[in-house]
Amino acid sequence: MAIDTPRPEYMQVADALRAAIEAGEWEPGALIPPEPELAARYGTTRATVNRALSILRAEGLVRPRQGRGTTVRPLPVLRRDGAGRQRREAREEGQARGAFDAEIRRHGLTSRTEAEVDQVPAPAEVAELLGVEEGILVLARRRQMYADNEPVQMATSYLPLDIAAGTPIAERDTGPGGIYSRLAELGHDPVAFAETVRVRRPADDEARFLGMDLDQRVIAIRRTAATAAGRVVEVNEIAMPAHQWELVYEWPAE
Repeated sequence: MAIDTPRPEYMQVADALRAAIEAGEWEPGALIPPEPELAARYGTTRATVNRALSILRAEGLVRPRQGRGTTVRPLPVLRRDGAGRQRREAREEGQARGAFDAEIRRHGLTSRTEAEVDQVPAPAEVAELLGVEEGILVLARRRQMYADNEPVQMATSYLPLDIAAGTPIAERDTGPGGIYSRLAELGHDPVAFAETVRVRRPADDEARFLGMDLDQRVIAIRRTAATAAGRVVEVNEIAMPAHQWELVYEWPAE
């Protein structure tokens, strides 16, 4: 490969590979040609190709597969509509079990969530947001979430026991519309949402479940849901691979 820019050769090879993937030369989930073949294709060394693939792996565009080689990311980038996803008609569309289920279906993919429900002491920051004492028991709903059997998100919702205990919210399957529809039926309809978003390294359990390298990043979202009276009825801690999701926020101008 002729070097006609100041960019290092391995970065030029990464650019060429990225362009080939984005042009559809290799479909999602497809096996990338082995390094010697790519080295011949781009007129470079295997070491340069290996370094280029490391860049694409950090970006989440490709991933190594034990005994197979390197494959293209199996899923397209997923769009998350931060505001629209919480409308009742959106999260109940087609009997969806909440906003995540509905948005994955809209991508033409199969959604699956594995949930664990328990009563746990409220962490300090969660307790402050819920307006309860630190360490008091709250309901925790921990979810591992998949699209076409690929892990794409982890989330834990915390809710006050005086609202959620002994209700469908404490079940693994909360029914159409998820917990927000159940909260509405219980007279605690969430009407105001706030999200704090940051990018960070994945925690160990997140890296294991999401299949991430520690040099990759997750989007960490903390969402609160409040009633018309201003009571926060849920705090949701969400982690998703930064390379897998596109966050979209739309609102009308005043």
